[in-house]
Amino acid sequence: MRDFGEAPPPETFFERLKSGLSRSTAGLSDSLTGIFTKRKLDAETVAEFEEALIRADLGASFATRLAGEVANGRHDAEISTYEVRNLLAAEITKMLKGVEKPLAIDSSRKPFVILVAGVNGTGKTTTIGKIAKRLTDQGHKVLLAAGDTFRAAAIEQLQVWGQRTKSEVVSRPAGSDAAGLAFDAVERARKTGADVVLIDTAGRLQNKTGLMGELEKIVRVIKKLDAAAPHATLLVLDATTGQNALSQVEAFKAAVPLTGLVMTKLDGTAKGGILVALADKFGLPVHFIGVGEAASDLQPFDAQAFANALTGKS
Repeated sequence: MRDFGEAPPPETFFERLKSGLSRSTAGLSDSLTGIFTKRKLDAETVAEFEEALIRADLGASFATRLAGEVANGRHDAEISTYEVRNLLAAEITKMLKGVEKPLAIDSSRKPFVILVAGVNGTGKTTTIGKIAKRLTDQGHKVLLAAGDTFRAAAIEQLQVWGQRTKSEVVSRPAGSDAAGLAFDAVERARKTGADVVLIDTAGRLQNKTGLMGELEKIVRVIKKLDAAAPHATLLVLDATTGQNALSQVEAFKAAVPLTGLVMTKLDGTAKGGILVALADKFGLPVHFIGVGEAASDLQPFDAQAFANALTGKS
């Protein structure tokens, strides 16, 4: 009888992240190898390095600073790809540490109202379900508000997550007023003693003024019940959109008071570096990152693990 041995242990989140970011890492690694193999550090090399960082979606401002850091005191000296990778990982970690902030639920605010926004297709409703799972596992009583009243599928999806997490779902027929639903959800949470209300909203393109106006209306209506609400406003971003994520943050920030970001679909994208550019430009807390479909594939953001995975550092 053949002994197949024990099944291999499941991958850790870092291993899944590293695997997910492999396309982003490969592009950056190839560039670094091509630039720094057996070459001295001169103005041309530094310019090529800066360009490689910009191509990796790390952002022009960060790329310029980092290229200057690499060049500092090393003119005409040889520098290995290994040294550059370590320096890159260290600098990215240092910068991302400033935005590595867990989503904190203030128990003195009851219910703690979380509004979740984003453009179409970012995985917003699924992200809400995964956050609900995390919060209920921590012992919070969660109420879900199916505020994406444009899509019947989104309402059904949230109801499934409600069953999975044993959370009440407040919903209305497709086409109902989203602001009225949000108001009813917060009122219901007060009556039932829910700790947290997670409000889904319709996916909206950042250049559609009517839809952005509706988001502002949801905030105004919630404030009639609690002037401090929403206590957190999260923007869900799809990593595969790359530089477009910057204009999304700009537009949503102008409409509602964003307090944090969630980056999804980091698995299989070549544009994972955009998280660095976002952190550098906006400094908004990054609460969670996602690398897959399972609930466990959404995890609190870890700056060092992300920097190491992105740069290919073990």
